[in-house]
Amino acid sequence: MKLNFYLLKSTVVAALGGLLFGFDTAVISGTTSGLTQTYTLSPAMLGFTVSIALWGTVAGSLLAGIPGDRYGRRDSLRIMAVLYLISALGCAGAWNWDALVLFRFIGGLGIGGSSVLGPMYIAEIAPASWRGRLVGFFQFNVVFGILLAYLSNYLIGLQRLGLAEWRWELGVTAIPAAFFFFMLFTIPRSPRWLVKKQRIAEAREVLKMTGEPNYEQQLAEISASIDAEHGHADEPLFSAKYRLPIFLAVSIAFFNQFSGINAILYYLNDIFADAGFNKVSGGLQTVIVGLTNLIFTMFAMSVIDKFGRKKLLLIGAVGTAACLFGVAAIFATGRRHDLLIWLLVTYIAFFAFSQGAVIWVYISEVFPNRVRAKGQSLGSFTHWIMAALISLGFPALARWSKPLPFVFFAAITVVQFFVVLLVYPETKGVSLEKIQQELSGREQPVTSAHS
Repeated sequence: MKLNFYLLKSTVVAALGGLLFGFDTAVISGTTSGLTQTYTLSPAMLGFTVSIALWGTVAGSLLAGIPGDRYGRRDSLRIMAVLYLISALGCAGAWNWDALVLFRFIGGLGIGGSSVLGPMYIAEIAPASWRGRLVGFFQFNVVFGILLAYLSNYLIGLQRLGLAEWRWELGVTAIPAAFFFFMLFTIPRSPRWLVKKQRIAEAREVLKMTGEPNYEQQLAEISASIDAEHGHADEPLFSAKYRLPIFLAVSIAFFNQFSGINAILYYLNDIFADAGFNKVSGGLQTVIVGLTNLIFTMFAMSVIDKFGRKKLLLIGAVGTAACLFGVAAIFATGRRHDLLIWLLVTYIAFFAFSQGAVIWVYISEVFPNRVRAKGQSLGSFTHWIMAALISLGFPALARWSKPLPFVFFAAITVVQFFVVLLVYPETKGVSLEKIQQELSGREQPVTSAHS
């Protein structure tokens, strides 16, 4: 089917949560020096200041499924937009360290909630033939937000604002947050959530408006998968029949973070400083890293529904492992620091082409309609609690041994390669309802419509 304007607009608006997610995640990298000077932070306190937002994402991702199921994915995203806005304004005007920590935690709630609700909404509104690319647009916005954060930090840094610099860097997020909130009033509810709430006529209308050619058949399949007409739309996530979807969501989230991506993104300026780069050249190179992330995410989005999710993950695991071992070698020998930027850029390229593009698509696909909100929360929760642990521990571990974290991350990506190769099913071009049948063990294996 063709992509119509209504479906595209709904995807773009929901994916704005990803832009704020990426911006808020990466903007902290430019503030670490200023925050350390303003509040006289030790490495441990700096690690806590950075990671507190991630503990917010842990809570936000764990709790987001509750309003997502009760009030709908779209309306719950409005709550996330408000949290982003409060966090940005609060951080900009923070009167002491405790206030800063509180408002960063609130921002984390918004990030965690968006990482659950955004991909889930897009997956539920997208047709199977477009789902990988449309859910991938959420990840595109994440990395676009990361690039904007690096660029924003670089441009603000050129203004020579002194110790007030970090306030501007953190506060500018308020502008896209307000825009996101208002745009959410222009898109429909998820048709699958509407069916779950037995609002069949509304669901039919949304399917028609988004261009679904066989909307009556699609509606019947959704209704059958949810059993909404019999009142069985809700059931526990943790049961034996969902053990494979649970494993897939938890493992892909684990591998995503233990490949080291957020440790590198959060502390990119510090990594370059350790390698001898000055503030301006290091800041400019973070923009190059962010641009690479964006370009290769776009490349992955263009092929994810053709190549499939599994092939991208396997290619990425090989590339990221090689780059991480290279970074570890530079820090272990103290030589060839000129290669650091190229290894990190190549690492980002492989990550963006694989894990970065696939994770939110895959987690949004593998759970049945009945438990998708709970499953998406579980996958996102795993992702963020791992990110929080890594960001909390990375400064102290790197201070003790600079190469050790990178050796560890590389070893994990090697393990990831074999787990994906031996366990992960391919989901490209298959409806959510057919994926549900396969992963619950009730029918024939998932087969791609393009294979």
